[in-house]
Amino acid sequence: MSGLTGYKDLYPFDYLPWTVPPTRPNIALITTDQQRFDTIHALGHEHMETPNLDRLVEEGVTFTDCHITAPSCAPSRASLFTGYYPHTTGIYRNGDQWRHGWVETLSEGGYYTLNIGKMHTAPYDTPMGFDERHEVENKDRYLAPIPGDEPPLPGEKYYLDEWDKALLARGFRKQQREFYRQWDDYEQRLGAFEWELPEDLHPDVFVGERTTQWLDSMPKLDQPLFMTVGFPGPHPPYDPVPRWAEVYEDRELPMPDLTEGDLEGQPLPLDELRTHMAEMDHDSTTHVVDADEEARHRQRAYYYANVSMIDEQVGRILDALEANGYENTVVLFTSDHGEALGDHGHIQKWTMYDVITRVPTIVWAPDRFEGGRTVEELCQLFDLGPTVLELADIEVPQTMEAESVLPALEGEEWSGRECVYAEHSRDGILQETAFMTMIRTDTWKLVHFVDNDEGQLFDLDTDPEEVENLWDDPTVQNQKRELLDRLLEWRIESGLEAGDWAAEFR
Repeated sequence: MSGLTGYKDLYPFDYLPWTVPPTRPNIALITTDQQRFDTIHALGHEHMETPNLDRLVEEGVTFTDCHITAPSCAPSRASLFTGYYPHTTGIYRNGDQWRHGWVETLSEGGYYTLNIGKMHTAPYDTPMGFDERHEVENKDRYLAPIPGDEPPLPGEKYYLDEWDKALLARGFRKQQREFYRQWDDYEQRLGAFEWELPEDLHPDVFVGERTTQWLDSMPKLDQPLFMTVGFPGPHPPYDPVPRWAEVYEDRELPMPDLTEGDLEGQPLPLDELRTHMAEMDHDSTTHVVDADEEARHRQRAYYYANVSMIDEQVGRILDALEANGYENTVVLFTSDHGEALGDHGHIQKWTMYDVITRVPTIVWAPDRFEGGRTVEELCQLFDLGPTVLELADIEVPQTMEAESVLPALEGEEWSGRECVYAEHSRDGILQETAFMTMIRTDTWKLVHFVDNDEGQLFDLDTDPEEVENLWDDPTVQNQKRELLDRLLEWRIESGLEAGDWAAEFR
């Protein structure tokens, strides 16, 4: 052991009462769940209606090559809110216990800390350093009691988040698997369903309205505010309210272009993942690799409509910040991972394709950073953690594996990361490998499976769509060996540099 005795030893700065510097900004971190990069109109995706995210892009700084550390919710979010990789946090899959992070540091450092919406901590309502939490978790989470439902299984317990309580108070039953399975065309829906309850009870609308209500009703604080707003969408089920579904129903949309070569080149763990998703309806999503065009179009239309619904709420939050005196606010917008939507024959996440690992990432503070800029260098989602700490004038722990992007925001010379990494362990969905790891540079991507001779290797210069797997190609074995060596060095260095943090928190 290192002799460390507590969280404050790991984040060394003066914890005695201090005077809050007047220049420290309010910080609003807005996250979506499972949002693809290609869902913002201002970034060149003309099929989208996203005027408020467009405003963030046009007035802010957009990181166009930002990648997650894990292709599922909890490990990715745990990395974001700790600044460490999943193998350091020990949070490898959804449901792994997660109770600590740098929000505690912000709270101790003089910020009022607020969470509205999804965090995906375990347990869901762990304090996490927040002065206030108003949790809203997965849309299809089933352990919320509804009159007439069966009791939970042994070892399980009911959990009511704020959205569940609002539904029950209004006398409504949540739209979820047991509800959707009664639809005659459930299998053909591919997870896309019309929202049939009142619009204000849709979880993304509920989170947006709860946030604006807080800003409108809470007296202005005498300390800076850190607020994280977690929208549950566009994570499935894809369930937009009717007025937004109608916008996309007849629109020409980009559709999956699946080839036999793509499928045949995938290693066994991904073959088995496709099979599993076709046999199980996780999050009310049925998966048919060769679904007909009408079903596939509806799936994408409803997913994009969910994004536009969130965009509308982001606009309301921006207006509420301005109306209530929070002009000195840095807004960060991002997502925990992407969504396959049929690309490469997959649905949801659990793979290392760019449609999963690359996420929209925008920092907006027109009075602080020159706007309308894009940063093309590689970075990682959890790099926003030390960036927030530096904005808050709080020292970043030396062991932190994330790297601040503040120099890029301030227009300084910044080279970004040479490589980005992501990892995931076996869970109830990714069943055919004990551990999967990705290393990606500007030009190459390698995906390694610890218990399988097969893997994935893509030349991103010639194959940006990641269709041709070069793992066994004899002409690129030098590149493969170099990436495998880098992967090994990364894990060794990480264990050495971040070991004290890991030992303290496991």
